[in-house]
Amino acid sequence: MPDVLDELVELSNTLGNPANDYAIIGEGNTSTCGEDDSFWVKASGTQLATASRESFVRVRSSPILAALKDAKLDDQGVKDLLKSSTIEGNKAPSIETFLHAMCLKLEGVRFVGHTHPTVAVGLLCAKNSRELFGGSLFPDQIVVTGPQYAYVPYTDPGLPLALAVQNSIREFIDRNRRVPKVILMENHGVIALGATPRDVLNATQMLVKTCRILAQTLTAGGPRFLSAAHVQRIDQRPDELTRRRDFA
Repeated sequence: MPDVLDELVELSNTLGNPANDYAIIGEGNTSTCGEDDSFWVKASGTQLATASRESFVRVRSSPILAALKDAKLDDQGVKDLLKSSTIEGNKAPSIETFLHAMCLKLEGVRFVGHTHPTVAVGLLCAKNSRELFGGSLFPDQIVVTGPQYAYVPYTDPGLPLALAVQNSIREFIDRNRRVPKVILMENHGVIALGATPRDVLNATQMLVKTCRILAQTLTAGGPRFLSAAHVQRIDQRPDELTRRRDFA
């Protein structure tokens, strides 16, 4: 079996490839599950495009998850907790470590990729961004990223954002009886969740394609979303369920 850290490095390099325009400079972060109540997350100040094994730190999950329940830490408290929770690595974990810890505890999620694709952030900065992402445009969008996205209003990065994402995911699961593939963060970026690096990459790629198509519809009168009946049909068709498994 491949080493999970090597898999995470490869995923990070792909997501950070300048040709993809998913993240530049120090934008974005990635993570994967580790052993013994731990996970690997990108270190602060490192870049996805040039990430190596040394660009990640291993962090204990339990104290990070406990902070999400308490939610009373100030900026210095967050800094101290991230430092004390680090098991391996000489750098400080990403400020979004809380978000990653929470996402990696979701059913079926073992890899997380947070990026800032230009076309996606552009639409997420629009006045009516929630409405723009409120429907499905074409079949493969539904197959790869699901019929709906979790949506998070703009929130201060770090612990507050992790709490907002947690609330959005809970609402999504209560409403849809499934874990989201994609989380959209207003005026910020996107998160893709998956069991494998391929899951995360597929979801990111399809979300970016969807955003490009959506942007084009805005120059021609606006999006024409598929009907609820058509969306449900694509989401549950046996052949599409097979394709969804094959893609992963």
